[in-house]
Amino acid sequence: MKNTPPETGAFFARDREWHPPAFTPIYKTSVARSPQRALLSFDSTKTEITGPAFGHNMLGQLDNDLILNYAKPGEMAIGQRILVHGRVMDERGRGVGGTLVEFWQANAGGRYRHKKELYTAPLDPNFGGVGRTITDGDGYYWLKTIKPGPYPWPNGPNDWRPAHIHFSVFGHGFAQRLITQMYFEGDPLIWRCPIVRTIPDKAAVEQLIAPLDMNATIPMDMRAYKFDIVLRGRRSTLFENKLEGN
Repeated sequence: MKNTPPETGAFFARDREWHPPAFTPIYKTSVARSPQRALLSFDSTKTEITGPAFGHNMLGQLDNDLILNYAKPGEMAIGQRILVHGRVMDERGRGVGGTLVEFWQANAGGRYRHKKELYTAPLDPNFGGVGRTITDGDGYYWLKTIKPGPYPWPNGPNDWRPAHIHFSVFGHGFAQRLITQMYFEGDPLIWRCPIVRTIPDKAAVEQLIAPLDMNATIPMDMRAYKFDIVLRGRRSTLFENKLEGN
């Protein structure tokens, strides 16, 4: 444990051009979901940012092992076994420790375990598709899973989602939550996906694509993919010759 006081002060300014606009007609659902009026910003209240807290003792031993955490004794999920690892850090590369990271995904056939799922690919009785972990002091996390399959979705006549894993990152309170998706290097469906195409900056899309990391593979067992999650950092003291902070 480090006896380091938490950072205070303003965050770096949000880059509105980095994220997709709320109204993007090529992503059909956004038409109904996008705000109809100007956005308003509200500060978080004390109760929102201080609780309920999430403790390490609430994690199960297999929570970050999706291959086994839903399987019957002696069995395991079907599919390509992979390790996903990376860091949760701020814009300065400083690790964000003690962060709750949740993940969920479709199975190897591209089907979610959800009662309203419409895709007819088979379910895997030994795969639940959900897990969680907490980052260490340097912001590092890892999980074991199977590589999810792509699936069709009713956005257009022949739209398919690329293989992906959803990530949810919590801050010190449950009101501080961010959600993103991780894609896999080399997937040709990434650049055809209407959701991906709502992101205006190609570099932002590339930051969502996890490269194959052969240095972290487990020989004769599973390949590895590296996926870092970057949050906004705190600004330092304002200097006249470096207004954006240092």
